[in-house]
Amino acid sequence: MGIRRGLVGLIAVVVVSGGATACSPRHSTQATIEVDAETALADQAVHVRVSGLRARETVTVASQAADARGRSWRGEATFAADGDGVVDLDRSASVSGSYRGADGMGLFWSMRPPTGDPDQEWFSPGYPEVAGAFEVRLTVTVAGREIATRTVTRRWTAPGVTHRTLALDADGVAGVLFLPPENAVSRPGVLLLGGSEGGVGRKYDAALLASHGYPALALAYFGAPGLPETLRDIPLEYFVTAARFLRAQPGADPGGVVVNGYSRGSEAALLLAGSYPEIVRGTILYAPSDAVWSGFPHGGHAWTKGGVPVPRTAIPVTDVAGPVLAIAGGEDQVWRSAAHARRIMRRLDDARVAAAHQALVYPDAGHGVGSFPYLAAGTSTIPPGTDVVRRLGGTREADASARHDSWPKVLAFLAG
Repeated sequence: MGIRRGLVGLIAVVVVSGGATACSPRHSTQATIEVDAETALADQAVHVRVSGLRARETVTVASQAADARGRSWRGEATFAADGDGVVDLDRSASVSGSYRGADGMGLFWSMRPPTGDPDQEWFSPGYPEVAGAFEVRLTVTVAGREIATRTVTRRWTAPGVTHRTLALDADGVAGVLFLPPENAVSRPGVLLLGGSEGGVGRKYDAALLASHGYPALALAYFGAPGLPETLRDIPLEYFVTAARFLRAQPGADPGGVVVNGYSRGSEAALLLAGSYPEIVRGTILYAPSDAVWSGFPHGGHAWTKGGVPVPRTAIPVTDVAGPVLAIAGGEDQVWRSAAHARRIMRRLDDARVAAAHQALVYPDAGHGVGSFPYLAAGTSTIPPGTDVVRRLGGTREADASARHDSWPKVLAFLAG
């Protein structure tokens, strides 16, 4: 990926000595792992530097973390130390391992499961409302001997962030609501819509967005108690209820919400923004479609409005009043999201829509182009209700690079 960063403000030095007699004198017997943030949000980069090695020495730096099932995921990279006996992960190029090249966060996004194909598995360290953080253990190995270790903590929520599970019978909608600390600056709420996976997805996104100051609701719209079992005949009015609920929360700007839809959720996001511009002030689309597709997985109509099916046709995107940001991968194998994203922009341009609109297209990324960075993710999935592996396209490296580049732009979009 070639991501390069400066190493500033390094803190907390940890040294583990293997003993001078336990290892050949030709190899280092101890090293120092330096990090600039022992505890940080999961979407923030950690700058890692290893010092105290012999000049030009071959060294392996590894990462290890447990998922929610207790399985140990691992990433590793082999380097040649520089003339000063230093490996700086921001600048030093890995010659082998779970990633190649210079990438300061490569050890995090490239972790692999202990068994199985890493392209078909997604690292899940536990939902943020249950596990507020997870740990990543870093190690340094020389000549087969571990000579240093260090643990960093990756948090889903900043101090003061709260959450509440919403139930359809009590709240009118189902999902998980994350709110910034009390007395935070009022900002637009973000309504997060997942895709054909159903259930309450996108909790990680909601937790991180609340940590950045935005009230966020990870909404279920099918596949959860009290809701339709499949993506069929979902009323747009349900999303209106959710948007109104969100903008009434403490810390939310009552002027309107930003709706953020992924994959099939992008259809609902565009339909909501176009049909109810008075409550939607901005739209973010991941791996989008510019047309209405049939219900999933058994066909029929996906959406209704006023009890009437929304026809399977092009979405009138020029009815969307606020700014639009679309993010897509050029190697998307689910649908041609890059073409859809460009067509959305072209239609807005042709209509001379004044609101800002931009498409970020990453040529080598797939359907997994979003959203926040640095978590190990696969390039295929098995949709609920099926037993067929769906290829998402792209590569783990390309998707990781897209997330690294686009996430700050999403935060800037929200701030602007």
